[in-house]
Amino acid sequence: MLALRRRLLALKAAGEHGSAIVEFVFLAVLLMVPLFYLVMTLSRIQAGAYAASTAAREAGRAFVTASEPAAAEERALAAARIAFEDQGFGVDEAQLTMKCDGTPCLRPDGRIEMSTTVTVPLPLVPSFVRGVVPLEVPVTASHVAVVDRFRGQP
Repeated sequence: MLALRRRLLALKAAGEHGSAIVEFVFLAVLLMVPLFYLVMTLSRIQAGAYAASTAAREAGRAFVTASEPAAAEERALAAARIAFEDQGFGVDEAQLTMKCDGTPCLRPDGRIEMSTTVTVPLPLVPSFVRGVVPLEVPVTASHVAVVDRFRGQP
């Protein structure tokens, strides 16, 4: 009787042999694929946020430190473009808008608001699901730069 019981337990254990590995691999893949996608998406959105804030800040600095009003806007656009490209965003994915609080913009104590917008495309989303899932996440930032009070004074 004891031998029969041992034999039944041995047969039961033999049927379960090796299935833990299969279950582990299945669950690991099931959990790791969404986790990998989430990390990829969040890192791209973080890069967009960093690009937007850096571009706004650097464009403001470049604008208020320009020696001539004609070159200020070009300097601001160049600084923003460098910040966008540093994080892997092209000209078609980012934009910069400038707004002065008066005229001329480069007067002492003048304030210039730089606003940037970066559209971050979501990775691995096919275009045929455009109606269900958004394909882009807009990220915006703004920075107010102040022209030096003693600008142009010897």
